[in-house]
Amino acid sequence: AAACSSATPPPVVVSHTHTPGAPRFEGAVAVAERKGAAHLARVEPCTACAGTRLSPAARAVKVAGIAITEVLGMPLSAARSWLDTLPGDAVTAPIVEEAARRLAFLLRTGLGYVSLDRRADTLSGGELQRVRLAAQAGHQLSGVLYVLDEPTAGLHPDETAALLSVLTELRDAGNTVLVVEHDAAVIAAADHVVDFGPGAGIHGGRVVYEGTPAGLLVADTATGRWLSGRERIPAPVPRTPRGTLTLRGARGRNLQHLDVRFPLGILCGVAGPSGSGKSTLVEDTLARALEGRRDALPYDTLTGREAVTRLVRVDASPLGRSARSNPATVTKTWDTIRQLLSRTPEAKLRGFGPERFSLAVPGGRCEACAGEGARRVEMQLLPDVVVPCEICEGKRFDEATLAVSWQGFSAADLLALPVARAREVFAPIPAIAGIFSTMEALGLGYLQLGQGADTLSGGEAQRVKLARELGKPGDVAGTLYVLDEPSVGLHPADIALLVEALRRLADHGGSVIVVEHDTLVLDACDHLLRMGPGAGPDGGRMV
Repeated sequence: AAACSSATPPPVVVSHTHTPGAPRFEGAVAVAERKGAAHLARVEPCTACAGTRLSPAARAVKVAGIAITEVLGMPLSAARSWLDTLPGDAVTAPIVEEAARRLAFLLRTGLGYVSLDRRADTLSGGELQRVRLAAQAGHQLSGVLYVLDEPTAGLHPDETAALLSVLTELRDAGNTVLVVEHDAAVIAAADHVVDFGPGAGIHGGRVVYEGTPAGLLVADTATGRWLSGRERIPAPVPRTPRGTLTLRGARGRNLQHLDVRFPLGILCGVAGPSGSGKSTLVEDTLARALEGRRDALPYDTLTGREAVTRLVRVDASPLGRSARSNPATVTKTWDTIRQLLSRTPEAKLRGFGPERFSLAVPGGRCEACAGEGARRVEMQLLPDVVVPCEICEGKRFDEATLAVSWQGFSAADLLALPVARAREVFAPIPAIAGIFSTMEALGLGYLQLGQGADTLSGGEAQRVKLARELGKPGDVAGTLYVLDEPSVGLHPADIALLVEALRRLADHGGSVIVVEHDTLVLDACDHLLRMGPGAGPDGGRMV
């Protein structure tokens, strides 16, 4: 009832998919614009509620002189401090006590820089997981099995200790905590460790060690060798910068009018606590300014940009929204493979062009599953079930299309090839063999070409994008590569392969800026920028 319901709608509202009759408290509207032949949309704060999402009556209520919108806009650490200033009485004391207890759990997981009104879809996977963890810890249940996948993602090493204290508290309350993790501190704090291997993909799937963390350190497994220091990344060979990007007056969000020099031609790491402003500086200010985007966060000047001829941004965002997106389509190698299939005698006889072998358009794909190879069956009272398509039996194409083969491989056979095998099959074709070789060098030799992009981890997705860029023929000199947390989801052995690829870029004249927490990556950098000293309003400085 307190939600904003503007009586004066904007000129044109571009509506997203929405359940009829459901309330919408987004605090913003999407307004259509027409520029030339193109239709664009921009998101503006709602004029009726000024982006607060609440009605005037709700905004008028104040506690100790502060409205709820002001409290929601505070970082969690400030909101917790504000609660301590409230006078206690029989009515308010239980409310304040409960709110303070829940905020305390959030603070202990390293989220003190996040505001209470922060939209969930703007949180990273690690942040969202820690919010849910804090909510569960606040329920004070016992006898629960908690399963966490990479909860340290996006966490600075100093913040991992706070997360571990929450996990330990859950265990001590009579719960079981199962964590999938690469972080050495989490593994060392575990009561029991199960190590899978010995490799990845078809080379893994077996338990190679089970026991205590101390026993893992002496075990002859990839994890044991890296954790014990028996294997390590070689120290960097000193490189001389080939120029400098100088950003002055960066002041977006929590940045404190920074003047920052980014050396070019080397591997440069940007470190600091979560929320200290690393991504704000590198992604939202520097990279957007180099791209000439109008939504770059405010700054005064950027000099040295003439030394950057191309900008490549690589992050861990999903590669695609459906199973039709896969490593072959994302790297554009499938375009070349479709050309090869269309040039075979059988394809020419049938009049099949390259589009016949596309998963994105009707023609040769199986229409029963729209080229996905599987169908989702909706269950009324249970989660949906994904089953292989009964028409194409998971092969994604119709029978006529599958009758065409190149070197004895049909389109379905080629999509089923692991990257390592595909590199051998397409060795005579440099246009795609280079990309497959790069993927294998990045530790992705086990991936199938047709594996659904929605099944890849963030680390796998980021390495596929990186391979797409590294595998392209030509000189990388003058190219600036910006990577945000490329180590997420990676085993130390995979990080070593990633570091080697990044160093090769610098050796060939490229420049690399990597936003990172992992000490293996940071130790391998030629130059470090450390932001802080804290998060949110306590960050935004170059320390």
